[in-house]
Amino acid sequence: MRKAEVYIQKRLAGILEETDSGYHFAYSSDYLNLDDAAAVSLSLPLQPEPFEDKRLFPFFDGLIPEGWLLDIAEATWKLNPRDRMGLLLACCRDCIGAVSIIQAEESNE
Repeated sequence: MRKAEVYIQKRLAGILEETDSGYHFAYSSDYLNLDDAAAVSLSLPLQPEPFEDKRLFPFFDGLIPEGWLLDIAEATWKLNPRDRMGLLLACCRDCIGAVSIIQAEESNE
């Protein structure tokens, strides 16, 4: 299972996790307590309860490049185009806009 730290304007907003049953996104309690906390997207409003889905959330999927840029990323990092989490982790560290995705350290839980 892979995890990603989701940053908004260089502040840790939450954790996106790929699980056996799909995907899980939860905002950090520290981030939710900020006065100026902003939602990652309209489809993922600020809330303490986690979001779960069988497929990668459309907002995060939309961050993945398309077309020739995706072709270059797949060839450079030898990524499977169906591995949406792998593409997100490889390509979205420095996205256009306020959101960045950074691979989280693996833990032995």
